[in-house]
Amino acid sequence: MKRCELKVMDVKTANECENDDVEQNLSYEVKQDVDEELPHAEVVDIFQEGLAMIVQDPLLCDLPIQVTLEEINSQIALEYGQAMTVRVCKADGEIMPVVVVQNATVLDLKRAIQRYIQLKHQREGGIQHISWKYVWRTYHLSFSGEKLEEDSRSLREYGIKNRDEVVFVKKLKNK
Repeated sequence: MKRCELKVMDVKTANECENDDVEQNLSYEVKQDVDEELPHAEVVDIFQEGLAMIVQDPLLCDLPIQVTLEEINSQIALEYGQAMTVRVCKADGEIMPVVVVQNATVLDLKRAIQRYIQLKHQREGGIQHISWKYVWRTYHLSFSGEKLEEDSRSLREYGIKNRDEVVFVKKLKNK
């Protein structure tokens, strides 16, 4: 049987004192359990318990229960001003808050939209597969009436800032 080791990284947030206690308790529990051989399921349970404690922090409290490491990192990057939220409006009126780094390109935004929708569908048990090639061939993103056509251009070049709204617009056929 393989030996499973779990490493707890320091995460500093608004409630450092409370989190330090949680980290110490979690770290102690993990170190104690690592000396023994643990089945994968138990390691996952220990990790989920620790993650649930971390997510109770006010900075991270609005994240879903089945949070991913990427979502935690995005939330922390937002707090430190290293990322921004772009509100993406779908044709049905749904607004998706998508997090991208400050110097993100249009392609980065498209990938972030894909990740956001995939995570949402996984959590809700919805559509299994979306043809993103079809989506990007049929729709384009638009900001203030301007099409975001060049994937390599940065969002800043288009004038997009934190909390700005980008919309999906159906492409017109060329005759």
